[in-house]
Amino acid sequence: MRTKILEILRSAGDAYISGEEMASRLGVSRTAVWKHIRELRENGYDIVSHSRSGYSLRETPDRLLPSEIRHGLKTQCVGRDIHFEEVLDSTNNVAKRLAAAGAADGTIVVAEQQTGGKGRLERQFFSPAGKGIWFSAILRPPFMPQEAPKCTLMAAVAVSMAMERFGLKAGIKWPNDLLYENRKLVGILTEMSAEMDRINHIIIGTGINVNILPEEFPADIRETATSLQAMNGGRPLPRVKFFQAVLEAMDELYAEVLANGFAPIMEAWRKYSITLGQEVRVIGVRNGEEYTGTAVDIDDDGALLVDAADGRHRVLAGDVSIRPKK
Repeated sequence: MRTKILEILRSAGDAYISGEEMASRLGVSRTAVWKHIRELRENGYDIVSHSRSGYSLRETPDRLLPSEIRHGLKTQCVGRDIHFEEVLDSTNNVAKRLAAAGAADGTIVVAEQQTGGKGRLERQFFSPAGKGIWFSAILRPPFMPQEAPKCTLMAAVAVSMAMERFGLKAGIKWPNDLLYENRKLVGILTEMSAEMDRINHIIIGTGINVNILPEEFPADIRETATSLQAMNGGRPLPRVKFFQAVLEAMDELYAEVLANGFAPIMEAWRKYSITLGQEVRVIGVRNGEEYTGTAVDIDDDGALLVDAADGRHRVLAGDVSIRPKK
């Protein structure tokens, strides 16, 4: 009901529209309209009223509400269904439960705050209320399970494309971080449920530091994290519009993958990469192996190819932590 009321108010522009007319259009009482208007105001919508003229929508909140995300969103799959929570432990955890219950391809889980957000290798991800974009996408692609890790690369390219639309440019550190001036902007965690020959679902969790001031980061990551606001000269970005840009880019890339495979996404990833051509230190998480070499490329499976003193190594995202050589 509130979504329909917003549509009516938006269609009226700056003009007023009476509660009686809205009630008539919606087939409800004027009291019901008034109650929904009150709830919208409580959610941050600036709706002014005039005793003789009715209601007018003057300003919408920069909150990641489904009604705001959907308004003007141009996607065919990603983001058509949106599950929103003010606070939750992890969008990936909720997305996995929804996926197991049959959530549609392209469903999005988004929260204003995460209390247990995590990245790769179980690292905690700082996810304060109203300051970033913390979301997970549920995908149900027809390709084989071994293709799934490339979805991390796809998500990184999507965020990079969205940033460019806002005049911002960062670099992708293989496999799943976006950095600016060697500080982390974005983290991506991809998880999968699959059988031998088919994917049940893929969950792509993405955390984007949008409007976090330097002093707002916890002390232990203050020197290694940054935000889009900091990149933007201290000017905050409109989170809803930026999120729409991310979803539209992801939708475009996902359609490309389904039609033509991952080759175009891999080429785009190479363009944004700040890992290729660099001297890196590879640290094995499971076996403790450590060596240095030059990151020369990614292969068709998305693995990083590193030329070391003893030859070329094929590095898998799940096995290592890549650090710049010091």
